[in-house]
Amino acid sequence: MNSGQTVFAQLLDFLPLREFRQCVERYRGNYKVKDFSCLDQFLCMAFAQLTYRESLRDIEACLRSRNSKLYHMGIRGHVARNTLANANNVRDWKIYSDFTHVLIGIARPLYLHDDFGIDLDNTVYAFDSTTIDLCLALFPWAHFRKRKGAVKMHTLLDLRGSIPSFIEITEGKVADVNVLDDLPIEPGAFYLMDRGYLDFARLYAITQQAAFFVTRSKRNTLFRRHRSADADKTTGVLSDQVIVLTGKDADQKYPAPLRRIKYYDQETEKRLSFLSNNFFLPALTIAHLYKARWRVELFFKWIKQHLRIKAFYGTSPNAVKTQIWIAIAVYVLVAICKKRLGLDASLYKILQVLSVTLFEKVDIQQALTGMDLENDETESPNQLTLFDL
Repeated sequence: MNSGQTVFAQLLDFLPLREFRQCVERYRGNYKVKDFSCLDQFLCMAFAQLTYRESLRDIEACLRSRNSKLYHMGIRGHVARNTLANANNVRDWKIYSDFTHVLIGIARPLYLHDDFGIDLDNTVYAFDSTTIDLCLALFPWAHFRKRKGAVKMHTLLDLRGSIPSFIEITEGKVADVNVLDDLPIEPGAFYLMDRGYLDFARLYAITQQAAFFVTRSKRNTLFRRHRSADADKTTGVLSDQVIVLTGKDADQKYPAPLRRIKYYDQETEKRLSFLSNNFFLPALTIAHLYKARWRVELFFKWIKQHLRIKAFYGTSPNAVKTQIWIAIAVYVLVAICKKRLGLDASLYKILQVLSVTLFEKVDIQQALTGMDLENDETESPNQLTLFDL
């Protein structure tokens, strides 16, 4: 890296700008734009994420205070609150959605061989959603409850590296299970889901595409036991059965055997019942796979704490989606930077250092490797486990 550049400019060296321009051209993002291009918009919003800006006025004030450095940071247009607000409202959020997926395509191979605690060659995904509350008076389009607005971020998380591979943003009232219809299915991969996604027709569609799922069973699930395998109860596995569904229309929605595993979790002192279409892995591995699903919950908690996706700079659907997609893009960009520079620090620590060094003209690797890792504090031990990759 060139130490004559600002840290922000060096971070941008990891951006595939050619692909960014292709995303902009795909949606004619710069059509009739004379000043403040889509790249200017992206960089200003990325700066806001990295430095935890509170508002558009806050972004404008901070960037204008460093006006002489903006050109070298890649920002060519004039930064103004109204200009940025208008860009967030009218420029298609799909530009930044597509570009985020480009970054995800770069990041996932970098973490391909990372360990996530289970010795398994298959790709393992955790699928869940998080609700982002909104004021219904300010966001009347974000239907959720009678007196409450919200959007949901449905996320498919690759457990190797905690990189999101699929994200869909919907109104809060959209049922989580409906998003299974849009989920990209990879043959041979495992999909971990809680029992809110227990829809047998949709689960059978996963089976038909030669992929595997692990989910929780509901108490009212009706079935007939076909056969049982030996279970080592000292490991917590209480039973390992092959079953067929007998509930109303269930046998038509899922006309194939299922595996039902009962497990006692000593940490929570709860008896859990899992359903899966995989009949080859040990029952204990199936139980451990479901437990790994909580990584997606930690991911949601982490990004809500460390990225700006709870307070928004605009109130239109386009502005909200633009901000969320750019926030995820920044997260993935930092994950790429971490891997390519061979950093041992957590993403939390890297973001903290970047937030106070973006305008400094120092080598980015020197700035990030010179951190005091002994004091790498996070909000909770779980976050350190998840992101100290």
